[in-house]
Amino acid sequence: MSTISEAGSLTDVQSSPSSVALDIDRVGVKHVELPLVVKDRDKGHQHTVASVDMGVDLPAAYKGTHMSRFIEALEEWNDEINYQSVRRLLATVKERLEARRSYVRFCFPYFVHKPAPSSGIKSIISYECRLTGELDEKGQSFLLEVDVPVMTVCPCSMIHLAVRMSGFSWIEEFIEMAEASGSSAVYTLLKREDEKYVTEHAFAQPTFVEDVVRNVAQRLTEHEHVRWFRVEVESMESIHSHNAFACIERDLRTQDEQA
Repeated sequence: MSTISEAGSLTDVQSSPSSVALDIDRVGVKHVELPLVVKDRDKGHQHTVASVDMGVDLPAAYKGTHMSRFIEALEEWNDEINYQSVRRLLATVKERLEARRSYVRFCFPYFVHKPAPSSGIKSIISYECRLTGELDEKGQSFLLEVDVPVMTVCPCSMIHLAVRMSGFSWIEEFIEMAEASGSSAVYTLLKREDEKYVTEHAFAQPTFVEDVVRNVAQRLTEHEHVRWFRVEVESMESIHSHNAFACIERDLRTQDEQA
């Protein structure tokens, strides 16, 4: 933000002192829409669209931040989303805004061509994903979140996964973990024989939120790259006026890693 002084020159109001001397934890822009390229296990990569939030910390000495610089950094970035590229974006934002901490969050649908369990006919199903990155003087951190619908005895449930990792892992890995933890996966297109298979399969292994959250947590605990996770399962009840949920959060880092 700038104002025109009496001499006609532009004054940088944002860099002036604030009348209320309080640090701001995070300030920035939200819901910036842009096309995005994501790694795809089967095809190498896929094109999707993301809603992006970006922010930095703001010391008490400054009145405001320069919002346009977030957009400029994002326009110049225009890269495939991965840990290395997001780290470059975080570093650019941190430098441009002269901040101690930078933050960026990508929210996007991830599409999978999924075959029906009996007929094998493929159809597209989307999973809502979020990748959050933060960078400060201590280093960087990344959080991947995936929402996976599954069948349970309720019969519809949603699994919310959040993981921090020490190395690259495919989004599909976590989708498959979640789908294997319920009574049945959910599909977009089902023929009659598929409907029969799904129904019988779900009835053969009934699960409740407690079962599903433990199944997912066990699989995440055994994953070679997962260092922290939070999994929450919510079942949309059909015979009650409320939903049911269960949640497990675990830090799998060693004491040396936590130090």
